[in-house]
Amino acid sequence: MIKPLEWLLGRFSVDMGIDLGTANTLVCVRGRGIILNEPSVVAVRKGTNEVLNNGMAVGAQAKAMLGKTPGKFEAIRPLRDGVIADFEVTEKMLRYFIHRVHEGRTWVKPRVVISVPVGITAVERRAVIQSAERAGARKVHLVEEPIAAAVGVDLPVTEATGCLIVDIGGGTTEIAVLSLAEPVVATSLRVAGDKMDDAIAAHLRRAHNLLIGEQTAERIKHTIGSAWELPTELEMEVKGRDSISGLPRMCTINSIEIREALSEPINQICEAIRQVLEEAPPEISADLVDSGATIVGGGALLQGIDTAITNALGIQSRIGNDPLTAVARGTGIFIEHLDVYASVFADDDEG
Repeated sequence: MIKPLEWLLGRFSVDMGIDLGTANTLVCVRGRGIILNEPSVVAVRKGTNEVLNNGMAVGAQAKAMLGKTPGKFEAIRPLRDGVIADFEVTEKMLRYFIHRVHEGRTWVKPRVVISVPVGITAVERRAVIQSAERAGARKVHLVEEPIAAAVGVDLPVTEATGCLIVDIGGGTTEIAVLSLAEPVVATSLRVAGDKMDDAIAAHLRRAHNLLIGEQTAERIKHTIGSAWELPTELEMEVKGRDSISGLPRMCTINSIEIREALSEPINQICEAIRQVLEEAPPEISADLVDSGATIVGGGALLQGIDTAITNALGIQSRIGNDPLTAVARGTGIFIEHLDVYASVFADDDEG
């Protein structure tokens, strides 16, 4: 039975799909597409978790503060390895995004579809649901990231044919062989964009005695990072702190050494894909010879990642259309067709 107040609140709310990522959160709204793409960062006052700037220091504004805050403030990434690490801050971040979508209206109660990593625990699922409910959601549905990504790039997930999706995010790499709208074999590897950034920072500390922050490491990855040989190798200047003298310093690095630094996390991703393929049924494997792998997520933007996976595994790999937004677009399609995709949602997401 529909409660009149709940119906009224829902009537003036905008249903939304949320790709709640370790690095970025994207919000897709019914009929409007992706309207928010912000870093998953919140700036708070230490000891109180009070969000700075009257609750507005979220996303890009907060990310600019990472590694630069004075002692009494802190820029927090409330999700780690694809799951909630700070429940209270995640709730405040979600509330901010929901209110942004509704242009500041605080009494709205939208239905929300949120993507989650494969194989997270029941406790972690409940943490996502409760965070969204406390942030103002009327009803919360969870969908696994590989399924959302596959729907977002228009793979034939509902058909009796196998398709391989590789979603390289910030905290996790989600790998799944899908058929009939369900994962046949799937795994979640906690090696992704953040581990690549860590590998770059470790290389500069070891090879150049230069200490850099996570934002600088990410910028290096985006500018000259690659998983395969480039037609023309690149160079860039990097600034940081000398680990011996403790003074600010600059050095020049090239794409060859960064590629070597990235080789370990990329090899781990390729090995995880290999293990998933080895567990797939033979008939599904036959389909994958033709369909190959589709790579999405922020990691898909790393130059040569498709070539590296193709050479490591011997199956054709391609970058999905607009890979950074694939999962968010998938959640948007789910929110448009909640009844059609009801079987895809987890049994424990009854809000």
